[in-house]
Amino acid sequence: MSMAGNLRKVTSLGGVGGLRKVARLARRRPRVDLSHPARSPLGSSVVNCVSYRDGVRTPVRGDLVEVVERVRKHREGFVWLGLHEPTDQEFAGIAELFDLHPLAVEDAVEAHQRPKLERYGETLFAVFKTVCYVEHEELTATSEVVNTGEIMVFVGHDFVITVRHGRHGSLGPLREELESDPQQLAKGPSAVLHAIADHVVDDYLTVTDSVQLDIDQVETDVFAQDGARADPGRIYQLKRELLELKRAVVPLSRPLEDLATRPIRAVDPEIQAYFRDVSDHLLRAKEQIAAFDELLNSILQAHLAQVTVAQNEDMRKITAWAAIIAVPTMVCGVYGMNFDHMPELHWRYGYGMVIGVISVACLSLYRMFRRTGWL
Repeated sequence: MSMAGNLRKVTSLGGVGGLRKVARLARRRPRVDLSHPARSPLGSSVVNCVSYRDGVRTPVRGDLVEVVERVRKHREGFVWLGLHEPTDQEFAGIAELFDLHPLAVEDAVEAHQRPKLERYGETLFAVFKTVCYVEHEELTATSEVVNTGEIMVFVGHDFVITVRHGRHGSLGPLREELESDPQQLAKGPSAVLHAIADHVVDDYLTVTDSVQLDIDQVETDVFAQDGARADPGRIYQLKRELLELKRAVVPLSRPLEDLATRPIRAVDPEIQAYFRDVSDHLLRAKEQIAAFDELLNSILQAHLAQVTVAQNEDMRKITAWAAIIAVPTMVCGVYGMNFDHMPELHWRYGYGMVIGVISVACLSLYRMFRRTGWL
C-alpha cells in the first residue's frame, strides 16, 4: 500500500491508536512530501500540509501524525494543514488527532455558516465568508455578480487547520506571502489567522469597487434620455447580489472586534493590533455596501418616477387627440340624425361650412394642446 493510501486510512480510524498504527505502517514505506498538492495524504481534500519553526518553513518528513508529534515534542513551531471541502470520513481522523470539538467539526464539514468566532477549550474556531466578483460583459436581470464561499479556521497552540469551501479564495498566494515574512510568521498560528482575515477583508474591498462600476453603469442608463425604457430587473439583480455581499461582510464585525479587543489565549497580544487594522478595513467595506444599497434604492425610485412621468405624458397625448377627434364626431353625429327640420340642411354651401367649422375647431384645439405641452 502506498504512503498516500496509508494516510488516507487516518480518516476512517476512530482513535489515536489507529493513527499510530498507520504511522508505523508508513515508516516502512518511502517518504513523500506532504506539501505537494498532487500527493494529498488524505485524499483530494488536502491541499497542503507544512510545518514552521521560528517563522521558517521546515522540511516535512513522515506522515501527518509524525509531523504533529515532532512539533509537540520540541514545543516550538506549528503545523498548517489546508483542506478543501473535506467529507466526514476525511475529517474524522484529523479531528481526533487535534482534539477538535464535534460541533466545530460539523460546521467545518457542512459549511453554509455565518461569519463567527467560537472558543472550544484551547482551540479557536473562526468562520469567514469569502467573496469574488463574477466577470460579465453586460449586466442583465439574471447576471451573477458576487459569488461566495467559506473559510473555516481552527487555531490551536501548535496548529492551524484551514477548511475552504467554494472554487475561489485559494490560500496558496497568502501562504507564500507569509513565508516571505518570517518575523510575522514566527508569532505563531494567530499570525496565520490575522493574515486570512486580512486577505478576506481585502477581497471585500476589491469586490465592492467592482460592484460600484456596475452600479455606475445602471445609473447612467437610467438617467439617459430613454431611461424609462431601462430594464428594472438589472436594478433588482444588483440589489440581490448586494444582499449576498452584505450577508458576508456585516456579521464579521463582531468576531473581528473580539479578536482585536478581548484577551484570547490562542491569539498573540501583539497580533491584536493588526486585527484592529482589519476591523477598520471591514468598516469601510460595510459603509460602501450601505451606500450602494441606498443608491440603488434611489436609482430604482428615480426609474419608477420616470416610468410614471412617461405614462402621464402618454395619457395626456391620448386625451388631447381624443378631444380633437370628439369635435368632428359630435358634428357628424348631429347631422347624421334623420330629422327634416335642421339648420342649413338644404343650403347649397352647408356641407362646406360644416367641414370648415370642424377643421377650424380641430386646428384650434391642436394649437392649444401644443402650447400647453400635451402634444
